[in-house]
Amino acid sequence: MIKNIVLIFCIVLTGCKGNSQEKKQATNSGTENFSIVKSQEEWKKELTDMQYYVLREAGTERAFTSDLLKEKREGTYVCAACGTPLFKSEHKFDSGTGWPSFDRAIEGNVAYDVDYKIGYKRTEEHCAVCGGHLGHVFEDGPRETTGERHCINGTAMKFVPAK
Repeated sequence: MIKNIVLIFCIVLTGCKGNSQEKKQATNSGTENFSIVKSQEEWKKELTDMQYYVLREAGTERAFTSDLLKEKREGTYVCAACGTPLFKSEHKFDSGTGWPSFDRAIEGNVAYDVDYKIGYKRTEEHCAVCGGHLGHVFEDGPRETTGERHCINGTAMKFVPAK
C-alpha cells in the first residue's frame, strides 16, 4: 500500500509541468506574431553559426569580440537577420562591458520580454520584426539621457554608415 502511494506521488510530481520550465526560443514558434517568419533550417542557411546561436537560440557572444564595439562612425545598427533599423550611432556609448551599448532603441523596432535564464529577472530585447534575440536592457546607463543600457550582441547587428 505504501509503495502504491509513493508511486502515485512520484507520477504526480513528474507529471506537473509549469510554464516556467518551458524553454522559449526566438524562432517564431507562435508565441508572438512577427512579420518575418522562417523555419530553423531557413535561418541556418542565412545566418553564420554565431549569428544563429545569438539571434535564434538567445545565446551570447564573448565580451570584447565584436568589431562593432569600436565602431565610431555615424550611421544605424540594423538587425543582422532581417535588416530592421534598431539603434542609431548617436545613442551609442562605451559602457566598458564588452558589448555595444546604447541608451535607447529606435522606437517600435525592438520588443521586450522577461528572461530568467541566469536565475534572476532581466529584460530581454529582440527584433520586433523577426524575433531575433539582441541582448538585454539594464537601468545603469547614462543618467544624463535615459539611464538605460541596451547591452547588445554585436553579431546580432550590422552597421550601415550614414551617407
